[in-house]
Amino acid sequence: MSIHSKLGLGFGVCALALLAVAPVADAAPRWMERLDRGVVAVPAVEGGVLVSWRLLGDDPANAAFNVYRDGRKLNPAPLTRQTNFIDRTPGGGVYAVRLVTKGKEGPASPPAKAWADGYLAIPIEPPPGGVTPAGETYGYSANDASVGDLDGDGRYEIVLKWDPTNSKDNAFGGYTGDVYLDAYTLEGQRLWRIDLGRNIRAGAHYTQFQVYDYDGDGKAEIAVRTSDGTVDGTGKVLGDPNADWRETGGERPQADKTGAFVQPDGTKVAKVQGRILKGPEFLTIFEGATGKALASAPYAPARDPRTDAPTVEQMTQVWGDGYGNRSDRFLAGTAYLDGERPSIIMGRGYYARSTIAAWDYRDGKLTQRWLFDSAAPGNEAYGGQGNHQLSVADVDGDGRDEILYGSMAIDDNGQGLWSARLFHGDAMHVGDLDPTHPGLEKFGVHESPKINGGIGAAMLDARTGKVLWSTPTEKDTGRGLAADIDSRFPGDEAWGSNQDTLYTAQGKAIEGVKHPRQTNFAIWWDGDDLRELLDKNQISKWDWKTGQAVPLLTAEGMTSNNGTKATPTLSADILGDWREEVIWRAEDNRSLRIYETPYPTERRVVTLMHDPQYRVSIAWQNTAYNQPPHTSFHLGQGMKTPKPAAIVTRKASQ
Repeated sequence: MSIHSKLGLGFGVCALALLAVAPVADAAPRWMERLDRGVVAVPAVEGGVLVSWRLLGDDPANAAFNVYRDGRKLNPAPLTRQTNFIDRTPGGGVYAVRLVTKGKEGPASPPAKAWADGYLAIPIEPPPGGVTPAGETYGYSANDASVGDLDGDGRYEIVLKWDPTNSKDNAFGGYTGDVYLDAYTLEGQRLWRIDLGRNIRAGAHYTQFQVYDYDGDGKAEIAVRTSDGTVDGTGKVLGDPNADWRETGGERPQADKTGAFVQPDGTKVAKVQGRILKGPEFLTIFEGATGKALASAPYAPARDPRTDAPTVEQMTQVWGDGYGNRSDRFLAGTAYLDGERPSIIMGRGYYARSTIAAWDYRDGKLTQRWLFDSAAPGNEAYGGQGNHQLSVADVDGDGRDEILYGSMAIDDNGQGLWSARLFHGDAMHVGDLDPTHPGLEKFGVHESPKINGGIGAAMLDARTGKVLWSTPTEKDTGRGLAADIDSRFPGDEAWGSNQDTLYTAQGKAIEGVKHPRQTNFAIWWDGDDLRELLDKNQISKWDWKTGQAVPLLTAEGMTSNNGTKATPTLSADILGDWREEVIWRAEDNRSLRIYETPYPTERRVVTLMHDPQYRVSIAWQNTAYNQPPHTSFHLGQGMKTPKPAAIVTRKASQ
């Protein structure tokens, strides 16, 4: 085994060397959603009923709790060590939790009835299928989801994307059906349906939607790219309802893998039927409670700043191809760029040119904060460094978020922070992956070893982009994961898909064991501090002694999304204590299920949704090639109880 260690790649490292790693002490508190206790009850793995609830980010440090069933207190003394409790008395009931401070009880939480099967089933309704102009029929599958408090009651609702069965990768031509967004309560009531219309193409790279409270009114909004013919949740049509910007046929010259223009003398061409290469695009904010369109602005980043309908030559010159492949690869996120209030991040392109725009939605208006463009003079080092996803974190400790866009990072002010020149990759993870190293780290895999020095996977200092260690390869590394799955070593273990080796957070090969075959997602599920593996419809525990993944849960009748990516509809800390729930869709697309852990834990941690880095990672989880969320602190074996983040929660009445 050989490792390219401490290569020192990364631009602008010296200029960043004096920046603080620790968070700024007087940073303004971040505006966060106000949540209720999120009480949930399920059959415990060891018998009885496991009752679990949230420790909130603005709870007092000495918060204790009493647990009630049908109005009768179950615990003899207030619970101070954990935020779950096993009720071993027989029979069912309705549970509630009360906060205890200075010996006094607060009001009861909203009641929760036990989930008899360990999951909550939520009925959903597929949109009607259709027929394309080419005569092809299609139906619908439930796809990615996000959560937000849409009505300000302290409970999450689910925003679900419906993909037509003829959705397309950007590399392929052809018509697709419309993309829909639905909102559902946890009780299964559909609040609204948004039809993005025929002028928004369907596919993993086209529609990234954000669900977050952007204006601080205590209710989440939805931010998404729209066009002529989008229909909001109240039935109102945006733009020209009769416009059809889809290409009806023909071919365009196709670029090769280097992005160079290929002349049509016997070279490949791309079919453009069904592609959308011109016409207006908008960024639209929808009201969470009703789906009503609240504000729209011309979408930025645009296809081409010079014209709305660029020629083949212009598109190829700007993006690397002339048929809407590279130019229509979108990313989206949410970031606290001023350290206090959230902004919308919209990206376009990452194979060659990368453009990223930051938007604010305040007082009913959309305004563009900044636009980064790798094609601008001085940004040459940032071209071709993007991923099929992004991440958001305060990597330099100044209290404001940066955008990690693959092998590059953009500072909170829209200026390039660093470029590691490792080029494009399909997976990355950002967090305190190595607690022995100051600050945050970024682990990712890469698919261009011929131009990045033969690197297949690398661990970087997230503040500077410096390569801490890397693994050699001659092939595209298509998958990679970082999660603390082995208690013998500090930090997250890391592995890539085209090597058998499992590495410590410090880059040491773990001898005698191959890495898990699961390389897609991870989840905090059982009662210890380690993370579990989430792949397809199964959660597994890594047994480092045998080098095997031991199934803990197989969700029969449920299925994953996005082909071989095998990702859940959503994985997040939606209810209960700090452990994560997972949402899968039913095989018949008629229901979702939220699965809750049946394991008790002694670990007491503030709900992960009040850790700002984790919370925004739930917002961007649906973006392109979905990745699991990470916290701003190390959550794993040997962890120290983290200090709660500085937050201020917003009520709907504010």
